[in-house]
Amino acid sequence: MPLAHGSMANSNYSCTICGNITSKWSGRCEACGEWNSISEDIGLSQGPKKSSLGKSRGSNIPLGDLKSGDKPLVRTKCDLDELDRVLGGGLVPASAILVGGDPGIGKSTLLLQAAARFAIKGLKTLYISGEEAASQVKLRAKRLNLEASPIQLGSDTNLRNILTTLETERPKLAIIDSIQTIWSDKVESAPGTVSQVRAAAHELTTFAKRSGTSIVLVGHVTKEGQIAGPRVVEHMVDTVLYFEGERGNQFRILRSVKNRFGAADEIGVFEMTELGLQQVTNPSALFLSSRGIPSAGSCVFAGIEGTRPLLVEIQALVSPSPHSQPRRSVIGWDSSRLAMILAVLEARCEVQFSGLDVYLNVAGGLKITETAADLAVAASLISAKENIILPEDFVFFGEVSLSGAIRRVSKIENRLKEAEKLGFKKVESPKNNTLVKGLNIEVFENLDLLSFVNKLSDGSKKKAIKDLDANV
Repeated sequence: MPLAHGSMANSNYSCTICGNITSKWSGRCEACGEWNSISEDIGLSQGPKKSSLGKSRGSNIPLGDLKSGDKPLVRTKCDLDELDRVLGGGLVPASAILVGGDPGIGKSTLLLQAAARFAIKGLKTLYISGEEAASQVKLRAKRLNLEASPIQLGSDTNLRNILTTLETERPKLAIIDSIQTIWSDKVESAPGTVSQVRAAAHELTTFAKRSGTSIVLVGHVTKEGQIAGPRVVEHMVDTVLYFEGERGNQFRILRSVKNRFGAADEIGVFEMTELGLQQVTNPSALFLSSRGIPSAGSCVFAGIEGTRPLLVEIQALVSPSPHSQPRRSVIGWDSSRLAMILAVLEARCEVQFSGLDVYLNVAGGLKITETAADLAVAASLISAKENIILPEDFVFFGEVSLSGAIRRVSKIENRLKEAEKLGFKKVESPKNNTLVKGLNIEVFENLDLLSFVNKLSDGSKKKAIKDLDANV
């Protein structure tokens, strides 16, 4: 009987009691001493030897149920409310965070400020720079008045050296700036290549899960606005944050596009100053502070970014085109969405934009992603084309369908409360079956885009007649 078991080539055997793996059969387990507990393993998979798992078996994974009493996550806040909001309420232990953004947008400044706050709160913090020397980071810290913060600073690009340092120091938070500069001696390619970025991200993320250290990786973005390197890096980490903003604008938006420990698409608003990035607690008021005198093509959109309501100004300019192909330029919104709104206005409302250049801009450098801005965009386009100055106490929101209908959007009550708080008196919105009580704001409901456009045109005519009578 033993000969029958041992005669098979490339067979593996394991003990049914303790799980000890051996290459040959025996009557007694050498690990636990039990008799007749050795059995031949059945292969895990079949196929070519180089690509299949074969008959080699691993160890069992510890399993539990959904009711297991694991310790609740203890978050650490850095007292930067905007950053804590985007993280989902604070820093989670053993988490891996990827922060991306354009060069010079303020990623290193924000993370150095956050590291100082975490260190002051008692979190052992390491800042490893692969792009700057330690002396350069110290100069930035001095400019930001952070030189007294208990941050441990290092400068290196060798992954092996970084992991050895992390193993020795065992920090609670480690910031790696940036992942594109880190290289592994086990990968035969230059730093910043796909294989190097993937290998470095995998090793650092694995260390975070194993040691309980929170790892923050800084990543550069491509011209398309994506993290440079493989998309698999975004799948490895727990949280992906993008730092948005125009270089000529003082506002910076920190947006969460993935978060396993909080709400996705949450935003934090910062303002770039001489003393670094300052959080903006009331972004709606700040975005509208420089609006000035209302003009044709300008309207206010009541939006929702993450969980917070946000009011921003949408600007449009329509002018005759000197080119055979009219231009369509968009900043802060989806260009394909603009093309759809223009097509609906032409097909359903008989408002022609052929031969006209169309420019659309979201003031303040904010990027709007929700479809609720459709009605505000349509209003600004009609206002710009027909030279209609919309009332300054109006806000707009609503989704426009291809049929021209104005569809209901989510969180209407939050939008109305934010508009009322900032002094707006009237709102153009979709048909809403849920009546919001207790608000001192007049709601004008619209079923379709055609009636909305006619309402704007009629209002403009009445205002023109009123102005004419006043002049006479």
